[in-house]
Amino acid sequence: MLRVKSRTGESVQQMIKRFKKLCEKEGLIRDMKRNAYYEKPSERNRRRMRKAQRISSMANRDRVR
Repeated sequence: MLRVKSRTGESVQQMIKRFKKLCEKEGLIRDMKRNAYYEKPSERNRRRMRKAQRISSMANRDRVR
């Protein structure tokens, strides 16, 4: 659980900004979006394979240059 304690002289907007940054750093928002709907295991594997192929093809392009 993330907690943000107020600092002296800090406004509510600044606290919210720090909280949002913490959530983003922890990957909380990304996990919530990913779990918003059910994804079949086969679809998950297919997505991971496409990502791996995309990364490897980009690495290969850099080697050729």
